Amino acid sequence: MIVRLRHLEMTLQGLAGFPRPRPELEQYPTPAPLAARLLFLARSQGDLVGRTVLDLGAGTGVLGCGAALLGAARVTGVEIDPGALTVARENAARLGIEVEWTEADVSEFPPPIRDEVFDTVVMNPPFGAQVRHADRPFIDAALAHGRIVYGVFNEGTLPFLAGYIGERGECTDAFVATIVLPRTMRHHTRDRVEIPVECVRIRSLVA
Repeated sequence: MIVRLRHLEMTLQGLAGFPRPRPELEQYPTPAPLAARLLFLARSQGDLVGRTVLDLGAGTGVLGCGAALLGAARVTGVEIDPGALTVARENAARLGIEVEWTEADVSEFPPPIRDEVFDTVVMNPPFGAQVRHADRPFIDAALAHGRIVYGVFNEGTLPFLAGYIGERGECTDAFVATIVLPRTMRHHTRDRVEIPVECVRIRSLVA
């Protein structure tokens, strides 16, 4: 089990990314420093070690693999893109860890997966840049299937989150960070862009 932030960051940095990123799914890699910081926050809150963890919109498995490396009892990754799942499986195998990877739309979760409540959900959902409100199915699924949720959102999202969640949950912790995205898709006009984000911990009141 990894115990140092820098060690986790370096390990996640070595994972393979999206082979062919799909713009409509906003398939951007979760930067290793951001993923490591979010996961260490979860561990410090007692939400990882020995817990069941659900990675929603797992992509290539950065958050799910990181949770397993930090001592989660069981990790389930849900991703709609089979190509990304192939990479996620390869990443987990390379690290020698076990993650249950499932191809599914988060809005249709849990079928065909078992109907259960997870201790913790981790996710880096789409921000809605390509499809408006694309983040909402992720928020809904996370609140329904996880007691605690850790998510990455656009900076300034907290007021929206509080209003959208309503009586279903409460935001308890947050920190601001920056995602640096390289040019990976045809519509990109710059070599890199910096996006300020908020990483938020949410306690579900319905799961």
